[in-house]
Amino acid sequence: HFGSSVASYFIFLRWMYGINMILFGLTFGLVMVPEALMGKPYGSLPRKTVPRAEEATAMNFATLWDFSGFAQYSVLFYGYYNNQRTIGWLKFRMPLSYFLVGVGTIGYSFMIVIRTMAKNANDDGGGDDTSFNFSWKMFTSWDYLIGNPETADNKFASITTSFKEAIVEEQESRKEENIHLTRFLRVLANFLALCTLAGSGYLIFFVVRRSQKFALEGLENYGWWERNEVNMVMSLLGMFCPTLFDVISSLENYHPRIALRWQLGRIFALFLGNLYTFIIALMDEINLKASYLPLFNLEEEKIVKYNMTIWEASLYNGTIPENSTAPPIQVDPADVPRGPCWETMVGQEFVRLTVSDTMTTYVTILIGDFLRAVFVRFFNYCWCWDLEYGFPSYSEFDISGNVLGLIFNQGMIWMGSFYAPCLPAINVFRLHTSMYLQCWAVMCCNVPQERVFKASRSNNFYMAMLLFILFLSTLPAVYTIVSIPPSFDCGPFSGKTRMFEVISETLELDFPSWFGKVFGYASNPGLILPFILLMVLSIYYLNATSKSYKEANLELKKKLQSVRNREL
Repeated sequence: HFGSSVASYFIFLRWMYGINMILFGLTFGLVMVPEALMGKPYGSLPRKTVPRAEEATAMNFATLWDFSGFAQYSVLFYGYYNNQRTIGWLKFRMPLSYFLVGVGTIGYSFMIVIRTMAKNANDDGGGDDTSFNFSWKMFTSWDYLIGNPETADNKFASITTSFKEAIVEEQESRKEENIHLTRFLRVLANFLALCTLAGSGYLIFFVVRRSQKFALEGLENYGWWERNEVNMVMSLLGMFCPTLFDVISSLENYHPRIALRWQLGRIFALFLGNLYTFIIALMDEINLKASYLPLFNLEEEKIVKYNMTIWEASLYNGTIPENSTAPPIQVDPADVPRGPCWETMVGQEFVRLTVSDTMTTYVTILIGDFLRAVFVRFFNYCWCWDLEYGFPSYSEFDISGNVLGLIFNQGMIWMGSFYAPCLPAINVFRLHTSMYLQCWAVMCCNVPQERVFKASRSNNFYMAMLLFILFLSTLPAVYTIVSIPPSFDCGPFSGKTRMFEVISETLELDFPSWFGKVFGYASNPGLILPFILLMVLSIYYLNATSKSYKEANLELKKKLQSVRNREL
């Protein structure tokens, strides 16, 4: 009913749902369930207990909606997990499993995206497949085995839409235009798009500076909007800027397929700037709230632990003894002071941003599509002009905005799932509900585009953007794993200088000494760099070979077409 371009979005969404089901299975089955079943229960450790000062509001709806309180001190976030090497009667190695699942989800995502791109490229052999296009559609489109009326109606709509797509392709191939006017309008459109991007970046920068000021003064002194200002501004920009880009693109007079890619590129730049501005703001907030991180070392950990010892001694008898031989006192974990857990804070921000983006999407569908369609449908009879063909009319499905919203939401999942194992589960729920809600909105509230066009390898274009976002999403996670010390008071890597030390610890304690030496030699940069160079040369060779085969294939097609034309 709506053409292959709209169908390509739902095919892409269904594919993303399958990927997230795998990610959810890894995090749920190898991280969250083992900790819930075999780890120490809630209330046994300070990291697993709500502080005494927060107990009164820990179960309030506003607190839980903000993913604080009991939600913060649960298996949903990094800080809840203990640093004990093995847990339960299975001797399950939780820190090692947590690290390997985080790395494995990224590796699996890279593998499946690249594999899908290669498969899509193989499916398209290239060449001109439009010869006698209308004749083929006219005489070979119908399926004579159809016996169901509803299926017949859908097939009729599909054939009609394919004819519309073919007509647009034929019109675009024969179109004549004023080249000078077209170039001027395209330069003007790009200038307006750059101004919009610059304004968006400045607005986010301004809001981030305000949020840092609020964080320094204490967020409890401000209302809901000030606490969620960054998330809401990013969601609103993601909602309105694509519409503005769509208006700007009408000046360029591109082929609909090329116009879609320009639209995707502009919204991609917008979302990318928003995402990395958010990350920079988050790192600044971490440095403000936990300024010890850049200078963190074992000596400072000893100082904090000594301060905790002093606190316990002062609780015991009100004094600070130099040499005390008294038995250790029993203190409720809720009363024990604890250091800041920056990993949980990062995970909370990503979860909040994902939830707010999901809610914004649903509200946009209900208001921008459903209520608009209801207004046009029932007020058209008593209005001054025709609402269906004038303003506001029924809305069209926004392919570019929805595709890029899906891609950047997945980027946040990849980036934040290491700090919040619950993120893949939230994304599975979001994709599942989005599939049915958006299908309903398209069929009931939207109308097909005025110029329906053939998708033509759009899925591979989506995959290329997804691969780029995957690469950019792994950079902050890899940086924190390699460079930033983990919090000493929470999480499965507490007590270590770097998170990746869990690998060397496992090799040292659980494997023979010769295996550790072999692994050390294999991880030597002198061996890794030549291996990477060999891989790059192999990829270059295979790419050149693939291009030569494709060119030979095109030549063979041309020869077959010339032979056919001579016979005709």
